[in-house]
Amino acid sequence: MGFAQAATKTTVLPPQTKTLSIQTSAVCGMCETTLTKALYAIKGVKKASLNLDTKVINVTYNPKQVTPDALRTAISKVGYDADAVPADAAAYSKLHACCKKDAAH
Repeated sequence: MGFAQAATKTTVLPPQTKTLSIQTSAVCGMCETTLTKALYAIKGVKKASLNLDTKVINVTYNPKQVTPDALRTAISKVGYDADAVPADAAAYSKLHACCKKDAAH
């Protein structure tokens, strides 16, 4: 008699993700493009979505790969405020006129 081997099944679960809401100084669609491009370049970022009415960007990320502080820093480095982290002055000065927070919209 032979022994029947039970088939083993390995289930790969997606990595745990978290969502962080960050208040930004974004004002237009160009801002959204700049912010999402910068965030998607970070390993561990799964989704980034900006609400232009509230200026809040929601970032879904893997906390084992990136920290909330790193996400805020990335936003700052492309010229936008990120919660209490002010925009990098040099990056802000390079933003298109319509992307500056004092621009009339």
